[in-house]
Amino acid sequence: MGKTSFLQDFKSFAMKGNVIDMAVGVIIGGAFGKIVSSIVADVIMPPIGLLVGGVNFTDLKWVMKPAEIIDGEEVAAVTLNYGNFMQATFDFLIIAFSIFLFIRLLTKLTEKKKDEKQATPVSPAPSKEEVLLTEIRDILKEKK
Repeated sequence: MGKTSFLQDFKSFAMKGNVIDMAVGVIIGGAFGKIVSSIVADVIMPPIGLLVGGVNFTDLKWVMKPAEIIDGEEVAAVTLNYGNFMQATFDFLIIAFSIFLFIRLLTKLTEKKKDEKQATPVSPAPSKEEVLLTEIRDILKEKK
C-alpha cells in the first residue's frame, strides 16, 4: 500500500457528504449550545433561583475542607460544586429537548414530501381528439 493510495483513501473519506454534513452539524451545534447555555444561565435559572430563596445555582457547593493559611500561604478550600453540575444538567436537558423538537419537525416535513410524491398522480383530462375518437368508437359499436 503506497503513500498515494493512503492519501487518496483519506481524501475520498473526508470528502464524503456525510463527513462534511457532520462537520457542519458540529459547528452549528457548538454555536447552538452556547445560545442555549446562555438562555439557561441568564434567563431560566435566575427566576428559579429567586423562587427557591435567591440562590445562584452556580454558587452552590459543599465545602469539604475549608480554606486554610499554612506557612503564610492560603490553601484553597476543597469544595464539591454541585451547583455547576445542576447548571450543566439543565443545559443538557434543554439542548436535548430543543434538538428533539427540531428533528421531529424535520421528520414531519420529510414525511409530507414523501406522501406528496407517493400520492397517485391525477390523470389529465382527455384531449379533444381523444374525446372525438371515443365518440366515433361508440357510434361504430352502436351500428354493429
